Amino acid sequence: MTATRLIDYAHDGKPHQGLLVRDEARAGAAPTVLVLHDWSGRSESQEGFAHRVAALGYNAFCVDLYGKGLVGQTPEECQTLMNPLAGDRAKLRARLLETVDVVTALPKVDAARMAAIGFCFGGLCALDLARAGAAVKGVASFHGLFLTAGLPSVTPIAAKVIAYHGWDDPMAKPEDAVAFAAEFTDAGADWQLHAFGDTKHAFMNEGADAPAMGLKYSARAAGRAWDGLTRFLAEVL
Repeated sequence: MTATRLIDYAHDGKPHQGLLVRDEARAGAAPTVLVLHDWSGRSESQEGFAHRVAALGYNAFCVDLYGKGLVGQTPEECQTLMNPLAGDRAKLRARLLETVDVVTALPKVDAARMAAIGFCFGGLCALDLARAGAAVKGVASFHGLFLTAGLPSVTPIAAKVIAYHGWDDPMAKPEDAVAFAAEFTDAGADWQLHAFGDTKHAFMNEGADAPAMGLKYSARAAGRAWDGLTRFLAEVL
């Protein structure tokens, strides 16, 4: 039976609250996947993906990067929450690494077998975990941002890296995808890039329907990406 448990923790003296999703019928520690939210904050969508990860036999931990109860309801609110971290990648890196430490210390977590997945802003965060040399075996970015961190990367990057990308994503253009490939090649990473044609940003989000802004759910791309993730997690964990 899948069970959820709220996990309170702190960063810079401020409260954060994650959510652990796991199969309580499973004995002993399990490999664990960090699920990194989009620009809105810890959300129902993120929790939905966590439950799908748990159904594969892993623990899933919904990360809270903004702070307990902080969730954007409008684009303006989301920008206000995201920009301080997106604009200060050193601060973001510290917050991500501390979150890994929090999760590895939880009961029933196999600290030697951890991975991270992220969506949009969370995809950038997943890549930043790999860049930082976090104690994760693999990271997966879904329609994530490919902006470089502007910080030294641990080289060679040990975590395996996979990115699922819509080729028509206005927030990560083809030249950004090529730059991603060059960066992770130079860093010695084992990386993959799966790009889907006729696919825009937020293709995993069933509620995304603003094609004029470059946002559109794609059942086809979402299904292919999730199938790929199941194989990737089985490989790294």
